Amino acid sequence: MIRVVVVDDEALVRSGFKLILNAADDVEVVATTAGGAAVETVRRERPDVVLLDIRMPDVDGLTVLRRLRALPEPPVVAMLTTFDADEYIVTALRSGAAGFLLKDTEPEQLAQSVRTLAAGGVVMSPKASRVVWQGHPGAAVAVDDVEATRVGRLTEREREVLVLIAEGLSNADIGGRIHLSAGTVKDHVSAILAKLRVGSRVQAALLAQRAGLLDDGPRRAEPWR
Repeated sequence: MIRVVVVDDEALVRSGFKLILNAADDVEVVATTAGGAAVETVRRERPDVVLLDIRMPDVDGLTVLRRLRALPEPPVVAMLTTFDADEYIVTALRSGAAGFLLKDTEPEQLAQSVRTLAAGGVVMSPKASRVVWQGHPGAAVAVDDVEATRVGRLTEREREVLVLIAEGLSNADIGGRIHLSAGTVKDHVSAILAKLRVGSRVQAALLAQRAGLLDDGPRRAEPWR
């Protein structure tokens, strides 16, 4: 079972997500909470995936994200938003979010998005993807050139894996594409994150974009929504 915690300031949103996700055979919402109790709830429940509202009145979603990413064993976190051109998209991705889900995501897509997140993939609407790869005037400070040069430390195989990471593929999907086992891909991903000094696959993809590996943008596979 994929264990999920839903964090949102609106009780109706929390109950709706719980109802939809619990209808899936392989997903269980183990807790729902508003932002103020999010970190404590995640510490207690130790979920695989957290769906986190980016805009909450009691505590900023980006603040909660950073606190969750600082945990010893952080869960995968995807941000919930009403707008797929949210000005905080790049800020959240650079802070370790694994993607964005719109609150009006179709029910049948929601469980699949959670599966994609749990498998190490990325979920994002097409419009949000364009914001990331084409830049956004309200986004966080761009990755500087010194950081981008770290891509040059990667081996040819690692650069190949990095481009596929930017497509939003899971380890298993990457392995199928380039004929490697999922375990070998996992080792490559760990090496890539270490060499680039980043904490998430999306942050690595942002560096790849800055370094020019993704001049045409990612060839969005199914996990990029």
